[in-house]
Amino acid sequence: MNNPEKIMNEAEKRPSNTSLKIYQKYLELIYYSNDIVRKYPKCENFSLVKEIKNSLYVGLRNLMYAIKSYNKKDKLKYLNELDINLNLLKVQTRLSYKYKYITVKNYESWSYLITDVCNMLGGWIISCQKR
Repeated sequence: MNNPEKIMNEAEKRPSNTSLKIYQKYLELIYYSNDIVRKYPKCENFSLVKEIKNSLYVGLRNLMYAIKSYNKKDKLKYLNELDINLNLLKVQTRLSYKYKYITVKNYESWSYLITDVCNMLGGWIISCQKR
């Protein structure tokens, strides 16, 4: 029979979603984005707001798939899809600023969060390609 202490030690060695900095940073991006889009005009709720949230949550799903994937090819596929979602989010953020739904300060903060996640993602993609 398996020793419960041994099982606990093995579980602690595996990276969980919450232990990865990119996962934590991505959740921070989701929290910030959701706070911002609540202030958008109601006429945008079914267009730009919906697209922003879709990009965020599809990206989160791809991030989770990449974390759980052991196959390098699959991991790179999910990481590249996440990169595409982040690029879409950059465009949507620019549109939000252009249409004056957000302030300059909101735009800078939001862009900074997206850039942080993109930089972490770029490093992860490069490390996967080297292996």
